[in-house]
Amino acid sequence: MERRLLLVSNSTLHGGGYLEHCQRDITRFFGRDVKRVLFVPYALHDQDAYTGTARDKFRSMGYELDSVHEAQDPVDAVRRAEAIFIGGGNTFRLLKSLYDNQLVTEIRRRVLEDGVPYMGSSAGSNVATVTISTTNDMPIVFPPSFSAVGLVPFNINPHYQEPPPGSRHMGGLREGSLLLVEGNRATLLGTSRARLFTRGEPAVELQPGSDLSFLLTC
Repeated sequence: MERRLLLVSNSTLHGGGYLEHCQRDITRFFGRDVKRVLFVPYALHDQDAYTGTARDKFRSMGYELDSVHEAQDPVDAVRRAEAIFIGGGNTFRLLKSLYDNQLVTEIRRRVLEDGVPYMGSSAGSNVATVTISTTNDMPIVFPPSFSAVGLVPFNINPHYQEPPPGSRHMGGLREGSLLLVEGNRATLLGTSRARLFTRGEPAVELQPGSDLSFLLTC
């Protein structure tokens, strides 16, 4: 089965509602075959309220939403999931909770071996990569490892902003941008550009619609 990922830089774009800026991309991504989405709200403290917000949004798009934090057995919930959505918040809190609940390996297996669609937003996009070393978040807790789920062989910096002159900040997905991965093909979507940093090479500006499939062979 081929991997299918939708990695979103941010959940809310200025002037819009929750996931409003990428709603069309979400419905295209999950399509009509998916009926229920498993939500992972670990990145925020109030997981009940967060789940309520996500559930209302997904129902408006035609999908039922279950939350892993409501499941008696989180690992079994992932094993049964038709699709997975990991929401944004604090990346350190999120990754620690994934490790604490033994979900890192199981999510990787479901996505890479079973072809379960995976959507991440902000921190949820961070943990889909190799490590969380490019997060902007404060380390309010410490996971046992910075190694993440590893669905793609590169790192992402969501909410990327232009660095001041002379800064060595490494960047990534600006707000309003998304990365769609289908098998061995990756495409930049959304309304914003992204910036690619490769060690030893000049930074490259990427336009929406750019083919980034070469990143999957790193």
